[in-house]
Amino acid sequence: MGRKKLVKDLTGIRKRGNTYQVRVYGLGQDKVTGKDIVLSGQAPTEDEAIKLRDSFRAQIATKKTSRSNAKFGEVLDEWLSGHDIEETTLSGYKMYVRRYLRPAFGEVTLTRLLQLGPKAFEDFATDVKRCRRRCKPRVKLIDHRTERDHKCDDRCKPHACKPLGPSSIRQIHAVMSGALNAAVRWNWIAFNPVDAAKKPRAPRPNPDPPTPEQAALLVNKAWEEDEQWGTLVWLTMVTGLRRGELLALRLPRIVFDHAETDPHSCETEGCRAVVEARTNIVIRDGKLIEKETKSHQIRRISVDPTTTDLLAAWIERVHARCEAADVPVTSETFLFSYAAGHDRHADPDGVTHRYSRMAASLGLKTHLHELRHYSATELLTAGVDLRTVAGRLGHGGGGATTLRVYAAWVPSADKQAADLLASRMPSRPPRERGSD
Repeated sequence: MGRKKLVKDLTGIRKRGNTYQVRVYGLGQDKVTGKDIVLSGQAPTEDEAIKLRDSFRAQIATKKTSRSNAKFGEVLDEWLSGHDIEETTLSGYKMYVRRYLRPAFGEVTLTRLLQLGPKAFEDFATDVKRCRRRCKPRVKLIDHRTERDHKCDDRCKPHACKPLGPSSIRQIHAVMSGALNAAVRWNWIAFNPVDAAKKPRAPRPNPDPPTPEQAALLVNKAWEEDEQWGTLVWLTMVTGLRRGELLALRLPRIVFDHAETDPHSCETEGCRAVVEARTNIVIRDGKLIEKETKSHQIRRISVDPTTTDLLAAWIERVHARCEAADVPVTSETFLFSYAAGHDRHADPDGVTHRYSRMAASLGLKTHLHELRHYSATELLTAGVDLRTVAGRLGHGGGGATTLRVYAAWVPSADKQAADLLASRMPSRPPRERGSD
């Protein structure tokens, strides 16, 4: 009696013309559309169709396929629409999605991302480290001056590869991972495929503040230009305020602690001013937005008597300018403004450019934010404790951020602390020579 011929299992396989169609169920309904999810494909032969069907079954068994036919671009849209974060942070996320994630992964299905795993992000990171536009050899591109519709001129130049920085790549990973974590919560996928992806190491902060000699040149040059500019640069140096916090200052946010009748004017000798940083002006999508400070807390920064006198004199000048412009002084009157009535804040970019031009005229290569670093490093070098410096700068974490950024300046303060402690110790009798 001959051997019984084995019958092939052709479940989910049917012949259509010259090819075999494979369809495998088992994932339930699409979480987005409500329709049954089907893994489908084609193979030229019956044996290859069986292999394809078995691979689909393995994907289902090992959860390497999604429970939705959604593309990653759709996941990003859903996540961003319901993500409860600050407007400025959301604007940054949308920029990363628009420039990088949607072009790279927008049309990729969740199933395909699960199959690629962390390698998908690592390959992307390798590409943008070489060129942020992920250009291809022998393809001529133009680096346009703006993303908006425009007529090209000499500012639109032939493409030159520029790498994307580690911080931006880490931010992109955070956006991608956040969207996929949401897909896990929504039960669209079983796991986040980029959680295990290797990210670039966070760059170590390397502040380069001006020296005291350079700081003196800068502030003297600012006073030569005009009183308002000199006061602005001086106040930045002594408070370490962020640019947006400085430009958001109103007159009532300068409080004089010994004022007899009006806390916002200096009426007696010995007044000490406190600067209140309550809000911050930032630029997002070409628009100026006033929001909470970066730490979401009001900061009150004490200043020295000299700075108090300078602030009192400038506030008097602001009142005179408003009176001359026939504009009433209110609680919304800005401390620094190029408007005659001080009813709108100075432009942040304009202040930055003016400072850069002033520094360049002195032969210095520095920018406005370095004055914040100058304030911090001078305080630490003088031996001021880390928590106090962190409080003045608006750093959270009890000084952890301050230590991470300004670690190189802490040893100087530590040496001064050691010397101070030694000076307060009782004197020790001199040791006799030759004694044990």
